[in-house]
Amino acid sequence: MPANSVEPEKTEGMGPLSTYRGLDLTAERGPLCARILADLGAEVIKVEPPQGDRGRSIGPFYQDVPHPEKSLHWFSYNSNKKSVTLDFRKKDGRDLLLRLVRKVDFVIESMPPGELDILHLDWPDLSRVNPLLVHTSITAFGSTGPKSRHAASDLTLMAAGGYMYMTGEEDRPPLRISADQAWLHAAGEAAVATIVALLDRGATSLGQHVDVSAQASVVPCTVNAIPFRVMDGSILERSGSYRVGLTSAKQRQLWPCKDGYVIFYLAGGAFGASSNTAMAVWLEEEDLADDFVRLIDWQSFDMATADAEVEDHLESLISCLFNRYTRSELYERAIERGLTLCPVLSPAGILQDVQLRSRDYWTQVSHEEFGRKFEYPGQFARLTSAEMRTRRAPRIGEHNKAVYHNELGLSYEDLLALKQVGVI
Repeated sequence: MPANSVEPEKTEGMGPLSTYRGLDLTAERGPLCARILADLGAEVIKVEPPQGDRGRSIGPFYQDVPHPEKSLHWFSYNSNKKSVTLDFRKKDGRDLLLRLVRKVDFVIESMPPGELDILHLDWPDLSRVNPLLVHTSITAFGSTGPKSRHAASDLTLMAAGGYMYMTGEEDRPPLRISADQAWLHAAGEAAVATIVALLDRGATSLGQHVDVSAQASVVPCTVNAIPFRVMDGSILERSGSYRVGLTSAKQRQLWPCKDGYVIFYLAGGAFGASSNTAMAVWLEEEDLADDFVRLIDWQSFDMATADAEVEDHLESLISCLFNRYTRSELYERAIERGLTLCPVLSPAGILQDVQLRSRDYWTQVSHEEFGRKFEYPGQFARLTSAEMRTRRAPRIGEHNKAVYHNELGLSYEDLLALKQVGVI
């Protein structure tokens, strides 16, 4: 191994879920669920086909070389897990999977409704093998209902969940967020639901099936629009860089500046009075204020009654101010003046963010197969009672020996035979 090589890290006994273990049967849809549980300390065994999980084919790749062991997408969503290879569509593979099910607390899967039924591996089958099992299904529309077996993509799910209707410019069609989101929402909800089911099992000594719909997981993203529909029957539509519904006119929130964008808005009432007054003073200092701005009593000004003419006039003045400065300059001055403003960070900006750096958010993760360490995003939470760390994603079948031979007792001859027939 090269001189700068690193040793594998220990993987056991960390986090509040360290007494639990489970199987991750998800492919490219839903792996974040088990990743969250693994981050919290659960021992998660990724069950992937002998040729490797489909998620390994998703780029970008380390050094831009497409390879199942170099997918950064795989690294992101499968850190902290173990890996065994298994084709459970074959009889011997199914039998081996059921042996694993007996030894775990939960199973996470994202197969279309009906596929596990055909394989006799659905919830009734698994619960007969392990009555304490929590079986979590992540599907597009849920396991039941008229759309349960419809095909879906991130595009169709963001549309079916309603979020896409409100995204984009007002004079253009609905717009999908560029990066996949629907399955991530579903995976997050599935992680929470699985933990709740495990807690419930502690009280009832009963396992259960957790049925997560990606469509239903997206719907809560529209929660900001619901009050308007209930109060006056209005429907919030696309507004691009503006916010609608709070005033009688559109209100800009995303502002261009010298090197990017910032978020800022003129709020109403007592909440906005201080920030609005500070903005008026700043405009005056920059020789941008006019009599209209000077005559406004910001302590009593009601933004809810501001019409389009007022909003457009204030926007023209503030735009001139922001275009004189960079994001960081605007942010520093906003803090000094007490303005409700924040920069829109690029990926590079996030890496350089002093707040994340000060909290040691970024973490070094050992990849002994490359003989080096990489900087990863850190854990989403800190717990005073337990340590949470990030460890690299597993290589294909990296833990076959530990699980099949050391734990289940299969001989090396058994493993060779299973490998030759394509079961592992």
